[in-house]
Amino acid sequence: MTAPLDVSGSATEAQPESVLAGSGKVIEGRSLSRIAWTRLKRDKVAMGGGITVIFLILVAVFSSVIVSAFGHPPLEFHPDQIDSATLSPKGTFGGVSWDFLFGVEPVNGRDIFSRIVAGAWISLLIGFLATLVSVVIGTVMGVVAGYFGGWVDNVIGRIMDVFLAFPLLVFAIALAGVIPDEGFGLSGNGLRIALLVFIIGFFSWPYIGRIIRGQTLSLREREFVDASRSLGARHTYIIFREILPNLMAPILVYATLLIPTNILFEAALSFLGVGINPPTPTWGGMLSEAVRFYTLPHFVLFPGLAIFITVLAFNLFGDGLRDAFDPRAR
Repeated sequence: MTAPLDVSGSATEAQPESVLAGSGKVIEGRSLSRIAWTRLKRDKVAMGGGITVIFLILVAVFSSVIVSAFGHPPLEFHPDQIDSATLSPKGTFGGVSWDFLFGVEPVNGRDIFSRIVAGAWISLLIGFLATLVSVVIGTVMGVVAGYFGGWVDNVIGRIMDVFLAFPLLVFAIALAGVIPDEGFGLSGNGLRIALLVFIIGFFSWPYIGRIIRGQTLSLREREFVDASRSLGARHTYIIFREILPNLMAPILVYATLLIPTNILFEAALSFLGVGINPPTPTWGGMLSEAVRFYTLPHFVLFPGLAIFITVLAFNLFGDGLRDAFDPRAR
């Protein structure tokens, strides 16, 4: 005859399945963000890109402090550093020294290091703000198109096609050329920054909008959305409480990849002379000025390296985020 079960036994007599045999450790559930962070930490290249991005942001935020400690005012002329006969910097490699870490500009002798540091906040500010505008508009339009479908999806899809076919660079050059120095309560470079953010952000939202639309089409057919719909949840509740939280990962990833594209576009506009008004330093503007002095490689090298390192760091970090949030990644 079988002995009766002892239902009053202690926890030590009946171990739960969540306890590892022989170790006594409870298996701890992990969220998606924690899993992604674990994967991202293993990607040394992405972590290097992320650290570089943080460093660049700190340089942009504390640019005035860095300039005062290691350089000279970015608009200050130093004629004593210029050879009056050739109008070139004195010394070797463009006048690089402890006082001028990246040398000086020809003709006027302005500190290149200070101008690169001072121009970092403009490039990053325009890149971040333009990306924010693109992400907000693209997310709204993509979610609406993917969730409701039908004629709504068709209309928004055709709008995306129009924006993607729009000659953005030509439009930016034309618009920047006709905008007055004052308008909308802004003036000078403040108006220029707002104009560049509008042009870059408003006309680049379809790129992320299409991605969000595709993700929404997949999410709206999932079981948890059907469960909310069967319980009588409204469309706004389903969109904000069920779909958007599951879109945070792709939004973050593609926003990180969109920032360097916007930084490059701002540099291109400044290079073409329709960006920030001189003599305010920008990386693209410095490259534009350096074209006339092709015999002085340092004048092109340092602002070009600043753009290259910034774009590369954001791309590496964005690729690492994409792999970390991908459930199929190893």
